[in-house]
This record gives sequence, C-alpha cells and structure tokens, in this order.
Amino acid sequence: MSKRKILIIDDDRSICETLELEFQSRGYDTRSSLDGESGLKSFEEYSPDLVLLDLRLPDCIGIDVLKKIKEIKPEQVVIMMTAHDDMENTIQAVQSGVYDYIHKPLDLDQLEMALGRALQIRELSDRMEGIVSEISNKYRLNRLVGKSPGMLEVFKSIGAATTSKVTVLITGESGTGKELIARAIHYNSKYKAYPFVAINCGAIPENLFESELFGYVRGAFTGAAGDHAGKLESAEEGTLFLDEISELPPQMQVKLLRVLQERVYSRLGSNQELEFNARLIAATNTDLEELVKEGRFREDLYYRLKVMEIDVPPLRARREDIPALTEFLIDKINKEFDKNITHISPGIFQHLQKFGYPGNVRQLENILRRAVVMAKSDTLFWDDLAPFVDMESKSAEMTEGGLTTLDEMEKRHLLKVLEATGWNKSKACRVLDISRPTLDRKIEKYDLGSD
Repeated sequence: MSKRKILIIDDDRSICETLELEFQSRGYDTRSSLDGESGLKSFEEYSPDLVLLDLRLPDCIGIDVLKKIKEIKPEQVVIMMTAHDDMENTIQAVQSGVYDYIHKPLDLDQLEMALGRALQIRELSDRMEGIVSEISNKYRLNRLVGKSPGMLEVFKSIGAATTSKVTVLITGESGTGKELIARAIHYNSKYKAYPFVAINCGAIPENLFESELFGYVRGAFTGAAGDHAGKLESAEEGTLFLDEISELPPQMQVKLLRVLQERVYSRLGSNQELEFNARLIAATNTDLEELVKEGRFREDLYYRLKVMEIDVPPLRARREDIPALTEFLIDKINKEFDKNITHISPGIFQHLQKFGYPGNVRQLENILRRAVVMAKSDTLFWDDLAPFVDMESKSAEMTEGGLTTLDEMEKRHLLKVLEATGWNKSKACRVLDISRPTLDRKIEKYDLGSD
C-alpha cells in the first residue's frame, strides 16, 4: 500500500522540517512549501492526501490558498494551523471547507490524532461542505471575542452551522452570550438577508403563546379583529430564535414538535397549513436532559432541538479571554455613552481575572459600563473599577478556596431579592429578569419557603 502524502505549507522553515521529520518517522510521505504560490504549485504537482496550511504566509493569507485548493479539488482535506486565532478567521476557514483548525504551538500528538481522523474522512470520500459568504457588517459590530480553547470550539461550531439550516440548541449559563451566538450563525449564513426573529419563552403568558407563535385569523377569539402573522411566519426564510426554551408550556411543546417534524403549521382559527421555512435555534441555561428525566420537557422535542448542540463555556472557564473582552467592551461602551477611554492602566487585567463572574460576560460588561461612565479621564484605573467589582463580590460569600458553588450563590441572591421585595413574586421576577415559572421552580429547588 502506498504511503499517504502530506503537504505542509508554512513560512517557518523549522516548523516544516520538524513536521516532515516527525511524519516521515510515522510512515507518511511529506513535502513542504514556504509560501502560498509555491504551495499551490506543489499541491497541483504532488496531489497530497492531506494539506497542513498556515494562516499567515509571506505572500498571502492561508484562507486564500484554502479557497484556491478547494476550487481545484473540492473534496481535498485541509487542516489549518495558526498562532493568530480569532472568530472571523475561524468562521471563514470553516465556511471555506477546512477540516480542522489547530492553534500553535503545535501539539504533535493532537495533530497526529487530527491527521488520523482527516485521513479516515479522506478514505471514506466524505466531503466537507463549505460556503463562501462575507460576515455581515451588522455582525461585525457585535462580534464574539475569545481565543480560549472552549471559545475556539464554539467558533468552529458557528462556522459549521452556517452551511445549512440545521436546528441548533445553544446551552450555557446566563450571560454567556447565547443570543449573540444565534445571531452569529444567522448573519454568517446565506440566509442573513432574511429576518432574525427572537422570542423569550419565559416572557410570554401561557395563554398568549400559541397566538404569538402561530398567528391567528379574524374571529379566532374575542378581540381578534383581523388576521395576524405569528413569529413562525415572520421569520420567513431566516431564523426563529427561541430563548429560554425550557419555559415552553407543555401543550406548546407538542405543537412545536409537529412543526419541526412536518415543517407545517396553521394560524389559530384556521385549517390552512402554512410552510415553516426558517431555521430554528433554541437556547437554555437549564439542563434540559434533567427536565426530561423529571417529565417536564418532552424527550422527542429535546432530541429534535439538539441536532447540533453548542455549549458556551462560562467566563470563569476562559479567564484568558478577559483582557480582549475588556478592551472590546470598553470600545463598545465608549460609543454607547460618548466616552473616550483610550488607555487601560497596567494591572487591571490581573485584578479582573481573579473575580468569579457568576453573571459571566454580561456581568463584566455591567461592571465596565459603570466604571467607564464614572471615569474622570481617558485612562481607566483599577480605582475606577474596584468599587463596582467589590459591590458584585459582596453579593456572594467568599471561601478560602474562592467563591462558593453557583447553587449557593444563586440561593442567597434569590432569598435576598425575595426579602427585599417583601416576597412579591412579580416584583422579584422583574428584578431577577426571569419568568414566574422559573422563579417558582427555583424557590422549590432551594426550599426557600422554609427559610
């Protein structure tokens, strides 16, 4: 059996030599090129089974080489290597058909595993479908930020989800940016010109949910003076985003399941079937699998929703992203409040990385917003931030090993809000920004009534 051939395109000669020696010792036939032009020439002459491609080359960017390779041979398996990971490059690479995206410094064992998987895909002639589309200007203004391994996996998933209308379930704690991810998928897909329609399932009264989602015709109920298009119809060929999907009423779970299975629905009061042509993206900060076990969420709907699942890591699990996030958020806040914070004093990032952020990126943004608004100069000092970080810290009990568990923090905060509102649940829901069913479930979970 002939040896598998690997082409390495990287401007670092030492990396090329190291990889060639390593993979030759593992039984591969290898060749390398130091720039994009010679790499493309080698590709056509050498006809490799797999290409290892650097993102930054002296005469071009690797994505341009990737696109040309895909034009010549659409089924070609390419693994991209880079020390300059960011969301836009990751999405462009996945959209252009890259098999995997590995950051430097390279882990040779990890690379070997990726090679094995890629060559297996090659042997099975399983072609990775890619699309060529520009990131919309609207989304450029609200892009996600992160270079941590967890966020790089999220970016890969976003890229993969843009290639079709696959149903997506986004999971993660409150404040991690689940809706931003849903919008990233929409605005990086070829359907970005169509509407992105968002619904918070926990904010709609149960008796109004069906008419809101499906629409209604004149006379369907008292007060229905005319026809009304629902959210399913308003989404057209775009995206319907259902946030807090765990709050979907039981009877609506049945109806949504039928929409996903049959791709048809009817307005309230009508027998005429309409086609549902949009993509559905759902999000939750609740463990749906646990709700299924408890009989509070339909198992068949759960599996219909999680055709592709994207789990967003909490901020405490990607502290290395905090400096870049801070700079990005300050720039955003500057524009929002007409401020001009252009410098960040040394040491701020070290302080910010110590906090636990139970509210995740949303909490970091709130801290920065208050500090930027109150700042007296164009430089942000730790003294500007410290009072607001301390304010957030005092809401949770500190232990010798760090913060208490999230459950304990949530329990204490819930009890504090309930006591402050005199156990007025409507007021507590507004303060906590959650629905009444969610509040009742948490009160029961933590047995707060007995407190």
